[in-house]
Amino acid sequence: MGEDKKLKKVLTNFDLLFLALGAMLGWGWVVLSGSWITSAGSFGAVIAFLIGGLLVIFVGLNYAELASAMPKVGGEHAYVHRALGHNMSFIASWAITLGYVSVATFEAVALPTVIHFLMPDYEAGYLWTVAGFDVNLNWVLIGSVGALIITAINYIGVKQAAAFQTFLTLLIVGVGLLLIFGAGLNGEPANLSPFFIDGGAGIMTVLVMVPFLFVGFDVIPQVAEEANLPRKQIGKLLIFSVSAAIIFYLAIALGVGLGLNQSQLEGTELATADAIASLFGSQFFAQLLIVGGVAGIITSWNSFIIGGSRVLYAMAESGMLPSWFGKLHPKYKTPSNAVLFIGVLSMLAPLLGEAALVWIVNAGGLGIVTAYFLVALSFIVLRKREPEMERPFRAAKSPIYGYLALILSFGFITLYMPGMPAALVWPYEWIMIAGWTLLGAFFFFKSRSGAYDQQTVSKKEAL
Repeated sequence: MGEDKKLKKVLTNFDLLFLALGAMLGWGWVVLSGSWITSAGSFGAVIAFLIGGLLVIFVGLNYAELASAMPKVGGEHAYVHRALGHNMSFIASWAITLGYVSVATFEAVALPTVIHFLMPDYEAGYLWTVAGFDVNLNWVLIGSVGALIITAINYIGVKQAAAFQTFLTLLIVGVGLLLIFGAGLNGEPANLSPFFIDGGAGIMTVLVMVPFLFVGFDVIPQVAEEANLPRKQIGKLLIFSVSAAIIFYLAIALGVGLGLNQSQLEGTELATADAIASLFGSQFFAQLLIVGGVAGIITSWNSFIIGGSRVLYAMAESGMLPSWFGKLHPKYKTPSNAVLFIGVLSMLAPLLGEAALVWIVNAGGLGIVTAYFLVALSFIVLRKREPEMERPFRAAKSPIYGYLALILSFGFITLYMPGMPAALVWPYEWIMIAGWTLLGAFFFFKSRSGAYDQQTVSKKEAL
């Protein structure tokens, strides 16, 4: 690959850490904390995060070993291609791209939704109604302009995007620590009762949410080729970022539990904001925490445009997508067209209104766990087929974490099926899955017919 086709190695330890942390500490900890406790109880929620966190670490260990062994742009794309071949690599890559695109478009809808909490009744310029939600022009503009800004930052360089990410992630962590400090100072232990609600069923309700709150550590493998650090360090940073996110979520769950009692939790829209206001006796702190939530929206958004664009770029480089997706900007050395593709989808998402939030996330969640399943399978296959492959970071002597991650991923895939607790909603979410699948099938059969073969370097060189 010539110099003009190389990504810049500009990312440091801190860049990678904050890209992953910022992706995981999004908006969910602000809006979902109340439902964790009302579903499972205070200790039930903690147990769900401990179990879910361990399971995410199992998946993360697979990624950590493979990312250090193959620090290639596109992450899953390279691992699955080496272990399972072209066809499975396409499925894994297209599935994880759905997950990344879903988060990027989700944030474009979440941003104007959050602004509503800071500035109630600001909406004007009625356009239409989607699933009972009135879509207004200025509501759409906030999301679309936000998407334009994030896209522009990523277009001009991953280093600039990483610096932006670091600042906002520190803001999120600072606001979260303020809540934790307030809970330790002024929290009421009696509020933690009841400790458990609905026993195992309550814990399972929260457990279903956990892996998707942690989606984002896999941004590190996507940009591994742009990291200027030892390969072993990539795996260590990935596991450290997951561990830090687990501690953060556990502390937030306990902080909210100490700040609000059960009846208060059932009557709040933003439990985390109301909890900090109660702990410090001032609404100012609630507004401050919402600002931290806005920072979380932006950091997730930023990370998933980075991750998604790198997967699309890698797919184009290996002949799976048209060469347009594999174009590197001549000056900025970013996959500029892939960034624009995800950016444009983000700009259009607010047109669907607030109802699209749940549809987008659930549809994307199925793509994410499908990719995790194939990565775990690749981990196991490569351990058996290529035992001598250089692995600067080795998860364990045996492939036990691969099997644990495989079982976990398959379990979560089944939860999306009809009749299960997290079953996808008909028709909206299944339409999104079907549309993405049909688009992928079009590209897949075009690639198998050799339509993209002349556009790129050999697959061996790309991977």
